[in-house]
Amino acid sequence: MSIKLTVLSNGSLRVEGTDIELVDAQGQPYGLGGRERISICRCGLSNQKPFCDGSHKGHFEHAAVAFDLPTPKPATPPVTPPNSGTTLG
Repeated sequence: MSIKLTVLSNGSLRVEGTDIELVDAQGQPYGLGGRERISICRCGLSNQKPFCDGSHKGHFEHAAVAFDLPTPKPATPPVTPPNSGTTLG
C-alpha cells in the first residue's frame, strides 16, 4: 500500500499506510510500534513533537483546501568561463 498524507483542517498531518517510516534529522527511525496511522504536529504546540497530541485545539486555524503548486523552473546550467587562450610558461 502507498503512503497517504492528509492535511487536516485546524489540525495535524495524518499519515496512513502499512509501511510508514519516520526518521529524525540524523536519519534515526522513530519507533511507531507497528502503527498504520500517525498524526504529525504542524502547529508547534504538541508536547510530543513531531507527533500530534491534540494541543492545537482552539489555538490553530488553517482550512485545508488543496491547490496546485506552480511548475518548477528548470535548473540553470552553470556558466563556464570562456577559455582566454593564454598559456603560462
